[in-house]
Amino acid sequence: MPQKLKQDIAIGPTIRRLRTEAGLTQEQVVSKLQLKGLSTSRSIYSQIEVGTYNIRISELTALKEIFGVSYADFFADLP
Repeated sequence: MPQKLKQDIAIGPTIRRLRTEAGLTQEQVVSKLQLKGLSTSRSIYSQIEVGTYNIRISELTALKEIFGVSYADFFADLP
């Protein structure tokens, strides 16, 4: 029987907040990610924000640059 994995801590809601604070739509963020050479689709980005897709380090690094924030900002909302 497959073992059910425990849900990890999601930073998706924080990413959504940082995106809206930057005044960007999901489509704009995806375009900027693609310009940086990442193959992130709109569907995958949406899943990142709702916490159902584990973000890759390369995506986090690119989002840091796109939003103009520090790495600490991604973890500011964690309990």
